Amino acid sequence: MEKTSRVTPANAPYDEPIKTRLDALMPEGVEPLVLFRTLARDERLFSRFMGAGLLDKGHLSLRERELAIDRTCARTGCAYEWGVHITFFKEKVSLTDAEVTALATLSPEDGPWSDREALVLKLMDALHDKSRVDEALWAKLSAEFEEMQLLEFIMLAGFYHTVAYLCNGLDLPLEAYGAPLPQSGSLGN
Repeated sequence: MEKTSRVTPANAPYDEPIKTRLDALMPEGVEPLVLFRTLARDERLFSRFMGAGLLDKGHLSLRERELAIDRTCARTGCAYEWGVHITFFKEKVSLTDAEVTALATLSPEDGPWSDREALVLKLMDALHDKSRVDEALWAKLSAEFEEMQLLEFIMLAGFYHTVAYLCNGLDLPLEAYGAPLPQSGSLGN
């Protein structure tokens, strides 16, 4: 039996504002994500969610943005969003199979990361574990990143916790093409 969401996703035809946004977001020939279709049941909720996203060209490199998102998805146990992001962005940001596994299973110190990339993961871990960043970590981050980059990292962490709450709370079925989330090992969620 096919798994279904706790809230039934909308199906085409969509209202025009939703259709326009979905067409802009999804690659041609790919059905809109279950998450997007679930939110598309209500135009207000859909537009608020879409307005909060940070998948535009911002202050971070695409790879840094994806490391932050993927680490947050792994730490929150959000297999749905992990699968979507790894599938759509792994090759675009040159993540190796070992790096994908390390994002979900290893500490920043034990993974195959540059010092700069390890700082991104440490920031995501600190925000997930304590909802704050201690002075020592902030000093290291400030020496490596500009203020607007740090602000964007923190916003990404918060937004993808919201995404995890939605996906996990709604018990969304994984997209058929989504990459599996490796077991988190000693990281915990």
